[in-house]
Amino acid sequence: MPNVVKMATVTFVVVLSTSLVTGEPNWNQWRGPNRDGKSLETGLVDEFNESGPPLLWHTEGLGKGHSTVAITDGRIFTLGRRGDSEQLIALDIEGGSELWAADVGRGDHSNGTPTVDGTRVYAIGLEGDLICADTATGKVLWRKQLRKDFAGSMMATWGYSESPLIDGDQLVCTPGAKEAMIVALDKHTGHEIWKAVVPSYGDRGNDGAGYSSVVFSEGGGVRQYIQLTGRGVIGIRASDGEFLWGYDGIANKTANIPTPVVSGDHVFCSSGYNAGAALLKLSGRDGGVTAQEVYFIDPKIFQNHQGGMILVGDHIYAGAQTNQGFPICIELATGEVVWGGKIRGPGQGTAAITYADGKLVFRYQNGVVAMIDATDRKYRPRGSFHPVYHKDNCWALPVISDARLYLREHDSLMCYDVRAN
Repeated sequence: MPNVVKMATVTFVVVLSTSLVTGEPNWNQWRGPNRDGKSLETGLVDEFNESGPPLLWHTEGLGKGHSTVAITDGRIFTLGRRGDSEQLIALDIEGGSELWAADVGRGDHSNGTPTVDGTRVYAIGLEGDLICADTATGKVLWRKQLRKDFAGSMMATWGYSESPLIDGDQLVCTPGAKEAMIVALDKHTGHEIWKAVVPSYGDRGNDGAGYSSVVFSEGGGVRQYIQLTGRGVIGIRASDGEFLWGYDGIANKTANIPTPVVSGDHVFCSSGYNAGAALLKLSGRDGGVTAQEVYFIDPKIFQNHQGGMILVGDHIYAGAQTNQGFPICIELATGEVVWGGKIRGPGQGTAAITYADGKLVFRYQNGVVAMIDATDRKYRPRGSFHPVYHKDNCWALPVISDARLYLREHDSLMCYDVRAN
């Protein structure tokens, strides 16, 4: 039984004349404005044909990495290794031309996604370099180093992959140290607000940070930060960094990756490498929170390696199995598979997914992009296409913002028009 611990270069193809600058955050961070993988847009295409939607532009020169994009106020932000440094890069939304670049660190490539908050953008590099930069100019306003400043470490060798969370005046991120597993910093200055000390709560997994990003919850009546670390899922009180609970039932020793899914008092979590999935129920008690396992899903039935899980209505949608992306629909309340889990689909390898306008967009590791109805009735594919560029593993999350589909693959970024008609 899993343990539950309860404790206190630009190529233009097509150009739109309509400006998409709204002044409001569109997709300003990892997995969108609510960190749930869902776009609120409607009026989008309801199927893909073999030629794909119209390509608006295609730019290259972004460097090495699997970072996806953050988009707001007419700018696109991403990370990539170029030359001898890892860089935070800003692009113009109307053609993908580079506006500025800021040095982050010396990481071999980039995994994380920038987070935009007003006139500032935050990013964490592969080696744990955290920077805050001005969105208009790229001027670096402050820096931290998660390894040096907090004795941070990763559970494995692939480097930091986190997208920092902004919550009010706090920036929250995961150095991965026992005495500073998660930290809250003043987003204006980088000064420390608190450090979360996390005790042992099980033997599964490895010490250090995982490859996930923090989400927040009000479960059990307490505002808290939920994170998948090297040892499993934890809850940390937002006000002071107090450790609330930990669960190691879905931890593995290779790489814990998927961002947990929060729904009210519940947390749905999973990881690959034969770990499985689980639903947890959070309950308030004596000012703290307890976490209780509602059910556990055997990894032979479902595990999410990477690419993410999305809650739409009462059902979880994802790509199932390690190094696979078999489309699947699971009833959240019971853990029962409604459809899928053994359906190959049109692509190969893992699948990074996004939701918009009643549809799921699966971006497979081999580059294929597919559309699937987000319905609990049956598996309903809505066509697929091969993007104009593909050379390597495609692991970056697809992004839909202002009726445009963005596909990052290492040095390349493609922008497609997905508005209806």
